[in-house]
Amino acid sequence: MNDDKGDKDRQTRFAALCESLRPDLVRFAFWLARDRALAEDVVQEAMLRAWKSFESLDDEAKAKQWMLTIVRREHARTWERKRLEVTNVDALVEAEAEVLASEDDAAVTEMREALFRLEDDYREPLVLQVMMGYTTDEIATQMGLTQGAVLTRLFRARQKLRAALEGGSREGIR
Repeated sequence: MNDDKGDKDRQTRFAALCESLRPDLVRFAFWLARDRALAEDVVQEAMLRAWKSFESLDDEAKAKQWMLTIVRREHARTWERKRLEVTNVDALVEAEAEVLASEDDAAVTEMREALFRLEDDYREPLVLQVMMGYTTDEIATQMGLTQGAVLTRLFRARQKLRAALEGGSREGIR
């Protein structure tokens, strides 16, 4: 009987944890994957993995970093086994697809495109800091880097974004 109560308590704690962290996990996965559906899949798989090893989480105060690490690793696993679907852009243009004609705020679109063109090594710490609110120390722990390396990557990411947005250069990012 006590074992059932312990399992129920574990399920309740895990459900509460997932509920509170899910928006941040999806946002982070989206910035990694650049695709909403893929981000949702990655988070779902990450939560399954987290459930399987939930007992290994010693300190629930560190759960967010733990889950973000699982999301990052699951995203990498996804790309290891994923075969990309190829779209014929010429056929889309000929068909005058609505996706190509949709209007958006030009500044937001330009910033989004510039962020997506950043190399992963620069984009990830920038997203963790700006979108997720992590400190450089937390980012360093999360990415397995020194704090100095994170500061350098953040500085370079901002430089690259600034150059791309001021100069309008698409090649200036890489």
